[in-house]
Amino acid sequence: MPNRERPGEPQPFEASKDQLLEFYKDMLLIRRFEEKAGQLYGLGLIGGFCHLYIGQEAVAVGLQSALTKNDSVITGYRDHGHMLLCRIPPKDVMAELTGRAAGISKGKGGSMHMFSVEHKFYGGHGIVGAQVSLGAGLAFSHKYNNDGGVCLAYFGDGAANQGQVYEAFNMAELWKLPIIFVIENNQYAMGTAVNRASSEDQLYRRGESFRIPGIQVDGMDVLACRGAAETALDWVRAGKGPVILEMKTYRYRGHSMSDPAKYRTREEVQGVRDKSDPIEHVKRLLDEQGVTEDELKKIEQEIRKVVNESADFAESTPEPEAAELYTDVLVERY
Repeated sequence: MPNRERPGEPQPFEASKDQLLEFYKDMLLIRRFEEKAGQLYGLGLIGGFCHLYIGQEAVAVGLQSALTKNDSVITGYRDHGHMLLCRIPPKDVMAELTGRAAGISKGKGGSMHMFSVEHKFYGGHGIVGAQVSLGAGLAFSHKYNNDGGVCLAYFGDGAANQGQVYEAFNMAELWKLPIIFVIENNQYAMGTAVNRASSEDQLYRRGESFRIPGIQVDGMDVLACRGAAETALDWVRAGKGPVILEMKTYRYRGHSMSDPAKYRTREEVQGVRDKSDPIEHVKRLLDEQGVTEDELKKIEQEIRKVVNESADFAESTPEPEAAELYTDVLVERY
């Protein structure tokens, strides 16, 4: 509404050469980690569902690079990349994917239900949209404890039609909770194009009836994502309540590893890869900054080494003991 205060228009983040290199490393780590997870799934070493983040790396890297140690993150089941950015070691994440005792959730969470209070990462949630109301709870905790933290609550375009999302919006605005609602709009929910499932497909407008401002962001550009994060964080930290960021992004793989993705053409996916790949975009910027091909190759080798070591660890470390079935069911032990 024109008479309501709104955050300013975000500007692309002006990254130094070192910051650009950090963004590049983080996005490449997620890309290579997810490719390796896909391979292990194909080999039967990862079971159940497995949702990869390939193509969407700029969103989480841009947003989470702006967070402080007081902030919390919660997301759905496409969660591996967000965890790596919360600085959970890749071997702990990969071991969890393969259901091993050394995994971050002792091998009992798997791909969709990973968690680490220590790293302020509150899941991995398998129920579509469930994390949004939990995110409002995390934001309430930040406000109640007056710890200066902000909750980053991610959900997808498919979850944007869930009723609990709007209950969370209403509470968050009423109580001016420190939360950024991040809609990762990768265009297809599970397998239905957003304009076939959503009567209002400009998802950043979804908070209007709750007086929550929304901003639409190019989710394939890490500098646009970081710029939007700074604008949103300034607004929320000033006590003005929640904000919605709609990140227009795209996943290259199917919804999960078991999705043949017949609802779109290979040409469409290739077109996005050719024109908008977030990693290639940063590569070009680094080239302009004078970073050589040899330097980038060295980074690639280092990241592949980390990912391969995490996969080797995940394959060789033991599965949980049977008695672990009875632990962590309730907060207390009975």
